[in-house]
Amino acid sequence: MDRSILNLAFCASLCILFLTSSCQRKGKPSEPRRPNVLLILTDDQGWGDLGVHGNSNIRTPNLDELSRSGVTLTQFFVQPVCSPTRAEILTGKYYPRLGVYSTSAGGERMDPEVPTLGTLFKSAGYRTGLFGKWHNGSQAPYHPNFRGFDEFYGFASGHWAHYFNPELERNGTLTRGQGYLPDDLTNNTLDFMRDKDDTPFFAMLCYNTPHSPMQVPDSYWQELQDRKLSLRHREPEREDTLFTKAALAMVENIDRNVGRLMSYLKSSGADRNTIVIFLSDNGPNSYRWNGGLKGRKGSTDEGGVKSPFIVHWPEVLPAGKSLSTLSGSIDLLPTLAGLAQIPLEFDTDGRDLSASLQGNPKSQNPRLLYHRWNGKTSVRSQDFRLDSDGKLFDMRDDPSQLNDVSDSLPALRDSLLRAKTEWEGISRSGEPHTPKAFTVGYPGAELTYLPARDGQSVGPVKRSNRYPNASYFGNWNTESGKVIWPVEIMSEGRYEATLYYACPEEARGLEIRLKSRADMITSRLEKAYISEVYGQEEDRIPRIESYAKDFYPQLLGSLHLMPGVDTLELEAGPFPEHSELEVQRLALRKLQD
Repeated sequence: MDRSILNLAFCASLCILFLTSSCQRKGKPSEPRRPNVLLILTDDQGWGDLGVHGNSNIRTPNLDELSRSGVTLTQFFVQPVCSPTRAEILTGKYYPRLGVYSTSAGGERMDPEVPTLGTLFKSAGYRTGLFGKWHNGSQAPYHPNFRGFDEFYGFASGHWAHYFNPELERNGTLTRGQGYLPDDLTNNTLDFMRDKDDTPFFAMLCYNTPHSPMQVPDSYWQELQDRKLSLRHREPEREDTLFTKAALAMVENIDRNVGRLMSYLKSSGADRNTIVIFLSDNGPNSYRWNGGLKGRKGSTDEGGVKSPFIVHWPEVLPAGKSLSTLSGSIDLLPTLAGLAQIPLEFDTDGRDLSASLQGNPKSQNPRLLYHRWNGKTSVRSQDFRLDSDGKLFDMRDDPSQLNDVSDSLPALRDSLLRAKTEWEGISRSGEPHTPKAFTVGYPGAELTYLPARDGQSVGPVKRSNRYPNASYFGNWNTESGKVIWPVEIMSEGRYEATLYYACPEEARGLEIRLKSRADMITSRLEKAYISEVYGQEEDRIPRIESYAKDFYPQLLGSLHLMPGVDTLELEAGPFPEHSELEVQRLALRKLQD
């Protein structure tokens, strides 16, 4: 045989041997890389706040295109308010089973033992990040960094007081945002997705809009301010058209940011292996056009719980397809696990809809979805809704819930009433709730923030607003006042305490006392810090929540905290004449032993 042929054969054999050993080291090349996931969740955007749903009042070209090139679930439902829906999205379980019962005062925290989307994807080898609003607990182990998210940038509260260069948090450290908050959150999400690491990403982008305060940049407001509203709420006399325009302007900003995200994915080629999902957390936060549906945010009727839902994955999911499959927030986790082919090793209340989304529906038993808030429960089947008053509506012919058909379908009504009663028992939705203390010193959490939102006032001390999520304490001008935080100390040790406060010159030198059951710190305010509220000039509509304010941090000293349930009491005084103290938060840093 020709020597050159022998040499070629030898070289080929070496190449095959090298490639084989390389594949053995690196794994089988035939195994596909798992898809990235970008989950976009808006805050208080109604089903009707999209052009593709027939709303001629709004311009949402990017979301409309996302719908045309993806799959739309036309019968997708969430819960009536923020934290319950977010808990269900994160866990695949009905929120009462997670211990969630409120949107503040600790009732928004979900069982820390339950796995989340973050832990699911992180355990599957993903980089995980959450950007924006969390609203399921501020302190570890409820904090997003302890629920499976490597990266957290945003705010853990239920709403935020200011949307331009606001104070935010990055992985437990306070920082200052850059520009308009939804734009800033998009920028940070883009940075996270652009990471050159070959690891797939799971990014959850939770916009704070169109939740109030109704703040939006001038360019968007000017677009809407003089636009004629051709579509109105079903009860037009209840609609505040300026509020409607502000909300639509905020959604148009969201649309632009979604366009930026999709532009990056397409230009980088990552869109072919990225699942993009878009939805909202509840019905609209005002009376505005919503397809004639009954109810808004806070209602268990159709308009309070129907959400837009778009899923986009080129070359895997059919483009422009609409599915009327009854589905909801509890289905998101099992469905994403199915699409990403991640085995589920725990139970959920939801269903894996991945086969249906891919055009290969599996036969499944008929189902019911349950929606509850403020002591009211409604039940949705594929075609009917039993409302919280026991009235039955045929949603095929009467999506506006105008005609009670209970008398003509008594057997169906009674079966749904029985299902409702059974679910309320199984889900623990009717059980009384005992407030839980706020955790301090959880292992791995060096720093714990106790905001005014989680505290209680005594005497003349008053909260800045009845909605606690972005509030602070003020009107503290006598020694009879006090602020209390019920806490559970998770690890014994000395904790350095920092108080964030504001006060006039007359209060400089005021004595401050922080007491636990085992120790006390006494300190004096070193500096006068006068802080004016701000945000009014950016509000398009007068707000109902607290305005924003800056506060000065002062180290008070350290105190020894014992494990178990305790109460931290902040006292002050005696107060000089014309002096007053305002308090935003207490920060506790565990010192090394």
